[in-house]
Amino acid sequence: RARPHAPGCSTGCRGTRSAAEPIPAPGWHRVLFDPAQRLVVLPRGVHLDLGATAKALAADRAARRIHASLGCGVLVNLGGDLRTAGPEPAGGWQIALGDDHAEAVVRPDSTVALHRDGALASSGTTRRRWRHGGRTVHHIVDPRTGDAAEPRWRTVTVAAKSTVDANTASTAAVVLGTDAPGWLADRRLPARLVGVGGDVVTTPGWPREGKAA
Repeated sequence: RARPHAPGCSTGCRGTRSAAEPIPAPGWHRVLFDPAQRLVVLPRGVHLDLGATAKALAADRAARRIHASLGCGVLVNLGGDLRTAGPEPAGGWQIALGDDHAEAVVRPDSTVALHRDGALASSGTTRRRWRHGGRTVHHIVDPRTGDAAEPRWRTVTVAAKSTVDANTASTAAVVLGTDAPGWLADRRLPARLVGVGGDVVTTPGWPREGKAA
């Protein structure tokens, strides 16, 4: 993950040891990129998962390209990674936020309006979780430990100038735990964090219910 710099990322670089023995990630600095040859070099035994970041980048590029081709307002949603481009409808693009986007009937916990050239992304642990070694784990890994991130936040939603930034920050916030609100505020990223117990924390710039993001 590129920007903003964070100490954590989603299921990123992993070694080849048993899943029962979490180990710290080797670190992003071990991944080499040669732009001239368009070549990525990984250390032996390390795998790179670009699923989340690639999806966010695709949303950014798709919104810009569609708007450039058609000239209309655009909202692209790739699995919860949202990006707008061009003029928005009256009142903005209305986005419903919830902990479980896979529910058959949407019951939003909050609704915000996303305006021109805005981005929104959510990361959470409500879905993609399972039992392992007698405990519940989830898909967001703390690279400092190689283990599932500590259970402080179940959902984090971040607004940013790009979907890549929003997705990077929302995932990092889950990893950072109690330090996340301050980290987001320092980077002037409006966010809504929902704790595992249902408590809601917002950072400066996040709108009140019914207001615009």
